[in-house]
Amino acid sequence: MPQTANIVNFPTGATLEVNGKHIDLLPDGGLKNLADWNEDVARAIASRAGIELGDDHWAVIHLMRKYYGEFNVSPVRKLLRRALHAEGHEQLVDDAVLDGLFPGDVMVQGSKVAGVPVPHLDAELEYKTYGATKAATAQAGHFTDSFEFEGKTFQVTHVGNLLDMAGWNERLAEFMAEKEDITLTDEHWEVLNFLRSFYFEYGITPMVKILMKHMKEELGEERASREHLYQLFPKGPSRQGSRFAGLPEPQGCIDG
Repeated sequence: MPQTANIVNFPTGATLEVNGKHIDLLPDGGLKNLADWNEDVARAIASRAGIELGDDHWAVIHLMRKYYGEFNVSPVRKLLRRALHAEGHEQLVDDAVLDGLFPGDVMVQGSKVAGVPVPHLDAELEYKTYGATKAATAQAGHFTDSFEFEGKTFQVTHVGNLLDMAGWNERLAEFMAEKEDITLTDEHWEVLNFLRSFYFEYGITPMVKILMKHMKEELGEERASREHLYQLFPKGPSRQGSRFAGLPEPQGCIDG
């Protein structure tokens, strides 16, 4: 076991000593620098919460880290459970079991121990400011700020995503796509409907790697291939697709 000590608490966070190294924590107890994580640091963070890590804890921790390393976002609860099942950890897919391992909520406490960002559902984010820290460029190609359609005004973020998802319909999707010189076909709609189904099941818009992974599992490799998806949505199947699907911009999205 590592030698640990809580050196001092500040309003801006705390500092742990792990094997002679000072590890800075955020005020919420998570790592200030995710690169500081190792198993001894995880044990130290868990110990502060009164948790002694066992095999089941480590299964969750390593899966969270694997997911974050692959997709650049932490898994929300339903995606964590799905991934645990896929990895053969059926005994851990129950919410009561997960929160028994991490009484402070597996999504919050578990993520901190795993050294990954705490995940958020899109609805938990401040939607009107989500992704709105930059001004749209004149060459954006998509709607910016607001636009008129069928006698109504629709507000969008700087990247063109609707602020009010409830106003979405298929006619609006076609209008938004036409703005970007795309005529929606059945193949486009397959992707848009997949995006919407994923969002309403898991609470997040999938970034491109997650979209491709799940489409491949459900629809096959050809229809989930990068070549096929980018042929349909040249500016990104998740980023551009989310605009037409009436969904929030994907968190951590890197289309490319």
